[in-house]
Amino acid sequence: MDILSAVITLWLIMDPLGNVPVFLAVLKRVPPERRRKVLVREVLIAYVVLIFFMLVGDKALTLLQIKQETISIAGGIVLFLIALRMIFPAPGGHDEAGDDEPLVVPLAIPLIAGPSTLATLLLLRATAESTFQLWLATTIAWSATAAILIAAPFFYRALGERGLIAMERLMGMVLVMISVQMFLNGVATFLHSA
Repeated sequence: MDILSAVITLWLIMDPLGNVPVFLAVLKRVPPERRRKVLVREVLIAYVVLIFFMLVGDKALTLLQIKQETISIAGGIVLFLIALRMIFPAPGGHDEAGDDEPLVVPLAIPLIAGPSTLATLLLLRATAESTFQLWLATTIAWSATAAILIAAPFFYRALGERGLIAMERLMGMVLVMISVQMFLNGVATFLHSA
């Protein structure tokens, strides 16, 4: 596993720039003096979930008797669908939160530690040379995501809504290429082992 490639893949899937408007919408009803504390708490909860899943994910694979190429093909398909949603978002986007302060859902899970990120961790775990290598890649990608999300108000002011949309679409295009390569790697491994 190439650490830089893993970091970029995880970071793209976590989609921090695309999530900035969502985070701002969810936190709109939280008192301004609490927003930073809530953001920090949510990104830390997401990190704990990611590391826990990274550590037990391979055991889940063994228990379910799922092979690496299956994860690669399924992960490629899921990432492709996510990338398409990034490039062609659904009308209306994400729903806003209610009046309550968010806790775990929807900020930590699924916006940061969502199903696609966890599936990718399973795939990377199967190809990682060591747990430390995967932990390092996960931590770097999470740190970059956390920094962007904690600075969400600044990014929104600097890039504006159109700038954020453009960045999300660009990341979607890159993710399409990564997902197709992941799918092709899974198919190649399956054909070689058949």
